[in-house]
Amino acid sequence: MLLAVAAGMYAVYHGPGGLTDIADRVHRTAVVLANGLRRQGIPVLTTTFFDTFQVRVEGAAHDVVSRAAASGINLRLVDADTVAIACDETTSRADVLTVWQAFGVEATDERLDRVDDATPELADASWRTSTFLTHPVFHAYRSETSMLRYLRTLSDKDVALDRSMIPLGSCTMKLNATTEMEPISWPEFADIHPFAPIEQAAGYLALIRQLESWLADVTGYDAVSLQPNAGSQGELAGLLAINAFHAANGDVGRNVCLIPASAHGTNAASAAMAGQRVVVVACDDAGNIDLGDLRAKLDLHAAKLAAIMITYPSTHGVFESTVAEVCAAVHDAGGQVYVDGANLNALVGLARPGRFGADVSHLNLHKTFCIPHGGGGPGVGPVAVRAHLAPFLPNHPLAAEAGPATGPGPVAGAPFGSAGVLPIPWAYIRLMGLDGLTRATQVAILSANYLARRLAASYPVLYTGRGGLVAHECIIDLRAITKESGVTVDDVAKRLIDYGFHAPTMSFPVAGTLMIEPTESEGLDELDRFVDAMVSIRAEIAKVASGEWSREDNPLHNAPHTAESIAGAWDRGYSRDLAAYPLASVRKAKYWPPVSRIDGAYGDRNLVCSCPAPSAYES
Repeated sequence: MLLAVAAGMYAVYHGPGGLTDIADRVHRTAVVLANGLRRQGIPVLTTTFFDTFQVRVEGAAHDVVSRAAASGINLRLVDADTVAIACDETTSRADVLTVWQAFGVEATDERLDRVDDATPELADASWRTSTFLTHPVFHAYRSETSMLRYLRTLSDKDVALDRSMIPLGSCTMKLNATTEMEPISWPEFADIHPFAPIEQAAGYLALIRQLESWLADVTGYDAVSLQPNAGSQGELAGLLAINAFHAANGDVGRNVCLIPASAHGTNAASAAMAGQRVVVVACDDAGNIDLGDLRAKLDLHAAKLAAIMITYPSTHGVFESTVAEVCAAVHDAGGQVYVDGANLNALVGLARPGRFGADVSHLNLHKTFCIPHGGGGPGVGPVAVRAHLAPFLPNHPLAAEAGPATGPGPVAGAPFGSAGVLPIPWAYIRLMGLDGLTRATQVAILSANYLARRLAASYPVLYTGRGGLVAHECIIDLRAITKESGVTVDDVAKRLIDYGFHAPTMSFPVAGTLMIEPTESEGLDELDRFVDAMVSIRAEIAKVASGEWSREDNPLHNAPHTAESIAGAWDRGYSRDLAAYPLASVRKAKYWPPVSRIDGAYGDRNLVCSCPAPSAYES
């Protein structure tokens, strides 16, 4: 999400005209560079190109690349006779001259003056004729001042962590500290190419190796790969390692993956992508893995069992006391144990999956270790394994340092995935230290149990473990409340916006519930403010249930309330003041939602074609 936002804002600032100008300049620079080589009899092998082409220098490719590198420019060594050259918007006149010199070509400024007159060498079919970036936002902001103000308007519309707690269960929306974030913009990290010669990336490689070591230590595993770009890729990499391990042992028929109903949502999809057959294991009424059903499935599939994928603590928000027993039973049946690292922020410093029975995990750095989370990535989802699976971690054909030669191949395009954001978790771990990481885990668990206990009088907590405790998140059950009052989880979520809060996770993993995760980032005052809001909403629900407010006209059903709705004509059965300021504390820093309720479910189920009408295609 972080990188997607950066790319989106780049497009907003430049617009279609600016991007076209940049592309045109890049292409013409590449053409001039190629023409300068041709004039000296150096064959350009690529007949049509945009920014990258290959040239043939019989037996001299290594020397050319070395001379260019000595002058501060990296060319790509394709083979002993071939060099690849790529230009971009930062390629300067001096760069072109330097590249020519590396090939032994006489370099003059006069030749560079031909950039604007260079004949394009793109194939006719490659030229874009359709319009793009047609929305007004891509045409409105061309100065730094206007762009700054536009970004501020977006920020004002957002319920972000700088405004209030974001209690999204499972997603772990915690503080991304400025100290951790700032280094990713430093040119020493931001401007290095993923395939730059490794000797030019010694500092990056040192950071990568240190981060791998720290993560292995924290989790109790023996080896870590940072290549996966997201938790889903980490899952796939872990399952591919399991497949390769079984194959190396001659167990090619092991393809069954057991997945408890309490596991993380992506597990089944990852298992299917890895070529495994998913078999679901039931959970008991307390939300734990049903050991009886597990044993039955193990007996049934023992000969073909590849692995079990469990989430610990589970997506039900509890520490399952039988986790070691589950791991042992799967191992006895010849399978491997995959522990989903989605909830690792409830374990760091307290328990290590690699020591209580797991063979492999992915680690969501965008959750536990503070890389910004949202939109499905791109984040970093390293895969961590015990020693017997280490030979099967991802590798890369263009970088021997990326992984073991015996690995199954890459799961991401770059050898170390989204390396540009690795300074964030490195800084987080370095700043916190083991004591700080442990303290963060303890506070997260304590905060979740504090919320669960304080909310229990108003909303039933669906699952608890031993002693009535939850893990780092809790699920409150609104199903009986909805049946009594008609107020749904959607109503509560929208009404929370009026109180200045982002909603918890709705209807996952159980429909009709809210999953709340406070994280360690929130102080007691913010937790109490959230409880006050939820208790106040419960009182509003009671008024609907009693008939004091109708089911169609109440502040929950009509939430959220925009400034425009409050200022406009008012014919509702409750006051404007109650709609906008349900608690006195809301007046101190009121968040005004930019839009009122949108029926997202209707839009999902009733697709509207945005393409032109058929008449537009008539001649």
